[in-house]
Amino acid sequence: MSRSETPEPSRVQGRRNNTGVQLLDDEGGISSQLEVCLQHIFGKYCIPPAPVPLAADNRVLLVPPEGAYLSQEGLDAWARDTNGAPFSQETKEELVEFLDVTDDGELTFKGFLQIYQLQTENDEEETWRDLSNHGFDRTLRLVATRTEQVNDGASNNQESSTDTTATTGA
Repeated sequence: MSRSETPEPSRVQGRRNNTGVQLLDDEGGISSQLEVCLQHIFGKYCIPPAPVPLAADNRVLLVPPEGAYLSQEGLDAWARDTNGAPFSQETKEELVEFLDVTDDGELTFKGFLQIYQLQTENDEEETWRDLSNHGFDRTLRLVATRTEQVNDGASNNQESSTDTTATTGA
């Protein structure tokens, strides 16, 4: 009995997003589009703070300064905004042990990319949820920020807003 009409399983990694946007490149590394999104997310919590571009549209993507890192407070804030709660002390110790950190044990952008590279390899949907929690849609466009959603109650009419595509200009 042929089941050719059966859709592809939704859990197949890298195949769920029909927009043509891939989170990982052909070698399994972070795609350039995803890296731009992760720069923005990291830039919201890093020290020194990412410079905020002067623009009328608050959907301009942040770029963390060279040498930026997440302090313990920044790491907790990112984890809360992403997952609803800060990491346990055990998880923080694992981050320091296995990822790129400063001499003081603070997470670098390289370490941040390592988190998302490993997570995306293992559970791409979790990465999509994280991106959504930080205002990105399935085309990796910044469509809303948490502040906009709270202040405006604009959870369902985000698509009608002006979008900023997260690309490297290539």
